[in-house]
Amino acid sequence: MSRQSYIFTSESVSEGHPDKVCDRISDAVLDAFLAEEPNARVACETFATTNRVVVGGEVGLSDKDRLKDYMGRIDGIVRDCVKDIGYEQDKFHWNTVEVTNLLHAQSAHIAQGVDKDGAGDQGIMFGYATDETPELMPAPIQYAHAILRRLAEVRKSGREPSLRPDAKSQLSLRYENGKPVEVMSLVLSTQHAHEHQTSADIRAIVEPYISEVLPKGWLTDRTEWWVNPTGTFVIGGPDGDAGLTGRKIIVDTYGGAAPHGGGAFSGKDPTKVDRSAAYAARYLAKNVVAAGLATRCCIQVAYAIGVAKPLAIYADTYGTGLVPEAQIERAVAEVMDLTPRGIRTHLGLNRPIYARTSAYGHFGRAPEADGGFSWERTDLAEALKKAV
Repeated sequence: MSRQSYIFTSESVSEGHPDKVCDRISDAVLDAFLAEEPNARVACETFATTNRVVVGGEVGLSDKDRLKDYMGRIDGIVRDCVKDIGYEQDKFHWNTVEVTNLLHAQSAHIAQGVDKDGAGDQGIMFGYATDETPELMPAPIQYAHAILRRLAEVRKSGREPSLRPDAKSQLSLRYENGKPVEVMSLVLSTQHAHEHQTSADIRAIVEPYISEVLPKGWLTDRTEWWVNPTGTFVIGGPDGDAGLTGRKIIVDTYGGAAPHGGGAFSGKDPTKVDRSAAYAARYLAKNVVAAGLATRCCIQVAYAIGVAKPLAIYADTYGTGLVPEAQIERAVAEVMDLTPRGIRTHLGLNRPIYARTSAYGHFGRAPEADGGFSWERTDLAEALKKAV
């Protein structure tokens, strides 16, 4: 039987964190290609350091001449991302950063398997859901994201002009009878404008917004606050620490509360099951919980490159299921086509909806009218009930 009383910790990072800058650029490149052609192929990696961004990887359009022309747009895409995030500091500025574009055409050997509707790579993908928050997400990661999103809003609006883009949060929550009830410790490190600002000064700025997003009663007299615990944090972003696409995969998913298959998401078009099948697995796990079939659910799917049919489906309800896991495994395969093409079609993934996923989590977000976060819908709940 799983533990019911414990402390669990998750962290998040802001859109200005060096790795998230890179995720944003890679996903913005992906969106640009998908806007040009829904079946575009993209595997884009980004590296950022002091006043330099390097973009590389593989891309593909059906018209190779158009692909050559499109390469000229990468410089502008990078600068727009850096500007929107908010970097205008001496050694990392959207207008002066040096951009190197090393993108090239997709490997024909990879394309031949994907063009036959096979998976873009081998691998295992996991999806998870739990009823401990309204979004059916683990509470520590959900609220760690919420803190940083709120601070980004007040920074960008000009309400808090001394905040800067680079930031990290971390929450340690106490669980009682399997439900989160109290923040035991809270860590918030945020870049700021002035050398003279102390940790106490920064806490005075951020504490009202943190209190605003956390559930009432979670902050208590026992909560330990660690705001900018090293002191000054003026040098930040890729000038302070190099960034790379795909280095925050646990931040992107469930904060360590559930397994991760190992593959990163950002910069990959939806033929890559690292991304699309992980979205499908979250969608199915969320619908299992939304259907009331379990209070916690993990779904695993496995694929081989060039092969359309998933090799295996596994479900785990951690002892909370109302029906055997084997029934859930059969049901999820019945209500959704889990071939790569089936996933893309069902969730509408061949469109430019990815830059918005690059920070504050790929899961636990509200479905959007244009198809963004379609994997967060709960429209399969009734079908799953009938299937079991």
